[in-house]
Amino acid sequence: MTTVADAIAALEAAYPPALAEGWDAVGLVCGDPAEEITRVLVCVDPTADTVDEAVETGAQLIVAHHPLLLRGVHGVPADTPKGALVHRMVRAGIALFCAHTNADAADPGVSDALAEAIGLTVTAPLNPNPDGRTGIGRVGRLPEAEPFAVFVERVARALPGTEGGVRAAGDANRPIRTVAVSGGAGDSYLAAATAAGVDAYVTADLRHHPAGEHLAVPGAPALVDVAHWASEWPWCGQAAGVLRAALGGTVEIHVSTRRTDPWTCQAAGAPTTRRSTR
Repeated sequence: MTTVADAIAALEAAYPPALAEGWDAVGLVCGDPAEEITRVLVCVDPTADTVDEAVETGAQLIVAHHPLLLRGVHGVPADTPKGALVHRMVRAGIALFCAHTNADAADPGVSDALAEAIGLTVTAPLNPNPDGRTGIGRVGRLPEAEPFAVFVERVARALPGTEGGVRAAGDANRPIRTVAVSGGAGDSYLAAATAAGVDAYVTADLRHHPAGEHLAVPGAPALVDVAHWASEWPWCGQAAGVLRAALGGTVEIHVSTRRTDPWTCQAAGAPTTRRSTR
């Protein structure tokens, strides 16, 4: 019999809780470690959609990247959105396990999965921990240089589509060979990407002012901004592989097919004069 605890042991070996940031909330959120599992669903976000998917597929465990209860709570009443999810999972016999910044920093982790999807060979962490092996983000190389416009298309093809699509800032003809990536919100690592001397930086949730200030620095990496969910979705396949290897085929592992990116439509604004790119 394979249990929730068996799955947790495999996941915590791959994504050690000690790597999580102090503010984070990782681990088992609800569920009985002793319960038997035969199906697991791996997703980025624990939402009503992914809980629906778990129920539909008969999963007894959801493995999610983002925490459901990140900030301190004093209760989970069923008339609140997150409380309703907890109650629904408990009633359906579904456990929830979250691996967040520990999965970001692990080797391999979230950014390794993003780098692999893009076609990079990883050479180092972007923001290394003292061990030099783990840490947030990754630096890698393409097999050969390609124009920035071609590289942006590469990123778009590698990741699941979202309404926001892929945005980029830089000279379309700039040769791109070395690349930094950071799954999830990565504008706090813009300086690290510049210090790494890479040609481009791929991340999510870039903001107007930090991006503009970054691009004003001569020689700074070109920027590729993707949806937060899309940048972390490749990790689901990685985590599924961890479970398949550890549980020996005794459990069916499903990667969620539900797009939990929150944006649902887009519209073009009035035309303006495009600024020059560096």
